[in-house]
Amino acid sequence: MRGDAISSGTTRRQSAGARKPSRRPLYTAQERHRRDSTRWTLVQGLLAPFQFAVFLTSLALVIHSLLTHRGTGLADLSVVAKTLTLYAIMITGSIWEKVVFGRWLFAPAFFWEDVVSMLVIALHTAYLAMLLGGIGTFEQRMAIALAGYATYVINAGQFLLKLRAARLEAQNPDNALPTPSWAVAA
Repeated sequence: MRGDAISSGTTRRQSAGARKPSRRPLYTAQERHRRDSTRWTLVQGLLAPFQFAVFLTSLALVIHSLLTHRGTGLADLSVVAKTLTLYAIMITGSIWEKVVFGRWLFAPAFFWEDVVSMLVIALHTAYLAMLLGGIGTFEQRMAIALAGYATYVINAGQFLLKLRAARLEAQNPDNALPTPSWAVAA
């Protein structure tokens, strides 16, 4: 911060009144058009709340089974259902990202969401490996499942913030800096 003020020849007082430059838009005009015209946007819009409902149901079953030591089979089944739902939304999400941004994953606009998604998938997959491989106790499996669920909640929050940013950007497109030509996928 200090180096910026010194090298630019401005003082804090001078720069305090200056308007902070906006960031790169979440979507270029071409990306927004592709996002709005692909059926994968609808698929993601339907799968996301469905996955959340599966998550809430499974979370209740997992907590109940951990507290009562009953219904462990149903709790395991619910985590499997949540994991399969996660796999479905990740596969369709990567297709959506390819259509909109020209990349299967880790497009700059969704880089950190994808990074956290990989952790969510790793934890859910570890749970499945434990279940299918007979590794660990029920409580240990559920600890991994709950870690995956906590990470999923963080990831869902990331996507909700991104959705909000996209809506705000759509309301005020002049608030974003133009996208450099090298950043636009061909």
